[in-house]
Amino acid sequence: NLKALFRPCAMMVPDYAMIGEISLMSYGFSEARPLARKIVQTYTLCSEQLSSQDHYDYGMRAVKSVLTAAGALKRKFPEDDENLLVLRSIKDVNLPKFLSPDVPLFNGITSDLFPGITLPEPDYEEILSAAREACTELRLQPVDNFLAKVLELHEMVLVRHGLMIVGESFAAKTSCYRVLSRALSLLAEGGNPTEVKINTPTLNPKSVPLGRLYGEFDPVSHEWSDGILAVMFRSCCDDTSGERFWMVFDGPVDAIWIESMNTVLDDNKKLCLVSGEIISMSPRMNLLFEPMDLSVASPATVSRVGMVYMEPSQLGWRPLLASWLEALPPTVSETDKTLLQDLFEWLVEPCLFFVRKSCRAPVPAQDINLVQGLMRLLLAHLDAWRVAEVDQSRPVDSAKSADVLTCYFLFSLVWSLGCVVDDDGRSKFDTFLRSLLQKELPAELDIPGAPVLQVPPSSRPAGAIKASKLFPAGKTVYDVAIDCSSGAPQWRDWMSTICAYSVPKGARFHDINVPTIESVQVGYITDVLVKHSVPLLLTGNTGTGKTILLAQRLNELPSDAFQTIQLSFSAQTEARVTQSIVDSQLDKRRKGVYGPPYGKRAVVFIDDLNMPQPEEYG
Repeated sequence: NLKALFRPCAMMVPDYAMIGEISLMSYGFSEARPLARKIVQTYTLCSEQLSSQDHYDYGMRAVKSVLTAAGALKRKFPEDDENLLVLRSIKDVNLPKFLSPDVPLFNGITSDLFPGITLPEPDYEEILSAAREACTELRLQPVDNFLAKVLELHEMVLVRHGLMIVGESFAAKTSCYRVLSRALSLLAEGGNPTEVKINTPTLNPKSVPLGRLYGEFDPVSHEWSDGILAVMFRSCCDDTSGERFWMVFDGPVDAIWIESMNTVLDDNKKLCLVSGEIISMSPRMNLLFEPMDLSVASPATVSRVGMVYMEPSQLGWRPLLASWLEALPPTVSETDKTLLQDLFEWLVEPCLFFVRKSCRAPVPAQDINLVQGLMRLLLAHLDAWRVAEVDQSRPVDSAKSADVLTCYFLFSLVWSLGCVVDDDGRSKFDTFLRSLLQKELPAELDIPGAPVLQVPPSSRPAGAIKASKLFPAGKTVYDVAIDCSSGAPQWRDWMSTICAYSVPKGARFHDINVPTIESVQVGYITDVLVKHSVPLLLTGNTGTGKTILLAQRLNELPSDAFQTIQLSFSAQTEARVTQSIVDSQLDKRRKGVYGPPYGKRAVVFIDDLNMPQPEEYG
């Protein structure tokens, strides 16, 4: 009989409403039963109506977080309406994790369950002023969406000891917790008795093997060696200064390493090591995780942490532009900054829309990433303004600066936003950009959902651009380079920027590199970016000469100013081996600090970046 081989197993579903009622009553709520039912119904409707995301959780721990927040509000405001307190706790705990399309649906659910109740605006003035001051210190822009996420993170820290800031690159996840920690530290320095200084020790958990992360026994001597995470965790727990510690784990979350944190993230708050040591988490500690997504995290992990979701689209590229304009050399006049801002507002958004809708990009990239590439390439061409800042005898010609900046901007626009598309997309981008510069409305923008074309009026600096400074006719925008050596900007053919090539006498066949227009283009961009310490990713099909081109350019760098380190990845490449190779070619400055010889800059060239075999979880 098959039944005799199995033990009977009884399973039960917790009665959320009863647990919530008992908890609310213990916190002093007189209307505990109807409020508990409303909390449970909120999560039931959310699970049915909202989108399905990896970081959404509507289980018992989510209910427990709402109950904890409601109890804290009840102690703080004992005379307030209880429906108001529960509604506020539901929104404070859940709103930060929702995607922007789900927010209106969630607000509709809460308004149906709590009819006629409007939440008053909470008094965040003190922490908002500190956050704005912190943004100024860190050269960030205090835009409303960003400050709202800072406040949501602050509310989440109060009710959860473990939380995740989830979002793609350029969503300002790192800046969010840095601004909040600095703002709370400023309040503590200002004499606020409820706040203390925040320390944020940071670790990338995927940068080291699991044994070095938590600790391991030596397979031969059976001697225990502590891991990096265990040492950091113990030092934060043993600290007696009274300051708070946010341990930040900046890296992917997967089942390989995060499952060992389950006992820390639940109510036990204890880190259990293989050696048998148990480290209890101090009440002054929080654990912050900063992953891009939770696609491979288990439900047990997701339910144990609070969530704050950040989207790059909510931030946009304009705050990045404002910070970049502030950081320009002081010799760039306000008129020139206004010109650059007009050019960004006029051309960047339409070009981004066109690249996304009408072209194919072999390597995906965020919109903000492309705009940052434009800013970096443009800044790398402003050497004349840097020289004028140091040497007063070599000022910038203000009469020509507008034309020079305009040409540099157009060149950088082509080789940032326009160079990520394939060959077919380049011909389309050439036609599109020329029609934009003629202040016409391209057909690609005359559709619903397209950005509004903001052509600067003739009274603005960008509106008075001379037609002679635009791209020459008869060639594509990719066929010409900008030359400002004579003071006035001129568009020149790429091949005319190099000397005529002749094969050296006695050269072996495989040593002969005949320059083409593509090699000259990539070589120039590589030279400019490397000399200005800007990282570069060169992509392309096999056999297109990427390795030869970059190796040739790096060999031509002056040996007294640059040190080149070349690595070739394979399917068996490991992080530990890569680190040892790089460290072996650098000088040890002091304990834990390596660098090139003094007076030099190190350039690391990684060939076949896509070759290493991905882990089980990517």
